Amino acid sequence: MVRVSLLPIAKSLDSAEAWYPPGHGDIYASLANSGLLRQLLDDGKEYIFVSNIDNLGATVDLRILRRLIGQPADRRCEFVMEVTDKTRADVKGGTLIQYEDHLRLLEIAQVPKAHVDEFKSVTKFKIFNTNNLWISLSAIKRLVDDNAMDMEVIVNPKTLEGGLNVIQLETAVGAAIKSFRNAMGVNVPRSRFLPVKTSSDLLLVMSNLYSLDAGSLTMSQKREFPTTPHVKLGGCFTKVQDFLTRFDSIPDLLELDHLTVSGDVTFGKNVSLKGTVIIIANHGDRIDIPSGAMLENKIVSGNLRILDH
Repeated sequence: MVRVSLLPIAKSLDSAEAWYPPGHGDIYASLANSGLLRQLLDDGKEYIFVSNIDNLGATVDLRILRRLIGQPADRRCEFVMEVTDKTRADVKGGTLIQYEDHLRLLEIAQVPKAHVDEFKSVTKFKIFNTNNLWISLSAIKRLVDDNAMDMEVIVNPKTLEGGLNVIQLETAVGAAIKSFRNAMGVNVPRSRFLPVKTSSDLLLVMSNLYSLDAGSLTMSQKREFPTTPHVKLGGCFTKVQDFLTRFDSIPDLLELDHLTVSGDVTFGKNVSLKGTVIIIANHGDRIDIPSGAMLENKIVSGNLRILDH
């Protein structure tokens, strides 16, 4: 809707820019309205595992499920949110707070501007929501039937390509945690949160940092530190097609701590990056990292062309 008038933007169904996907808080009504909730309950299912589609670390952990179904019926947890330790790369992630004797999810969009820095603090709020959730199906049915699913509406300011200021209204699936009985957060290893939202994330999961083991991505034991490198690729790498054309092969990242790439940069085969590597090609320049190169704690700038002959 338009931010000033609060009126809908769409004048017809053909106006694609005026529509946006629903928030994932719609999952509860969708399960009920589609008949899937009733079908799952009729099939004897008790819990549903929900995660973001881009989280490659979100696999079914039977240890959590066994903990859930092993509880006495009168104290059984209806909602589990997996959280993990916050790093400086996760400062915008939602966190759990205790309010009026209930657990609540606090998202950055709900925080007044004056307190955003406090929200981002890794010392005050030490965990964040991975959005890996275990939810009781019978509890969902009860709350939907009673119209008791209480979720705050999140207001997201956006600007369309034409410059029009708008707001998007949505709800978050985790915000319903306060409506469920005996809800709790479980601190899980970082390996259960591996989102791929950008080409920088894609570089990490395509590298030798990870291998696929029984459907799960696991970090290589050859890496000395359990943390993932901080990677920031520039605009030339944003689209997947452009990203793939700039790598003859994915570099060795086992000993990488930090990588920043800006401008027109390409990588040859069998490149190894270690420590902190910064590669900056200024406007009009191009840098070709040659095949077999090993860069360790290096800053590369200027113009470096490798031409076929």
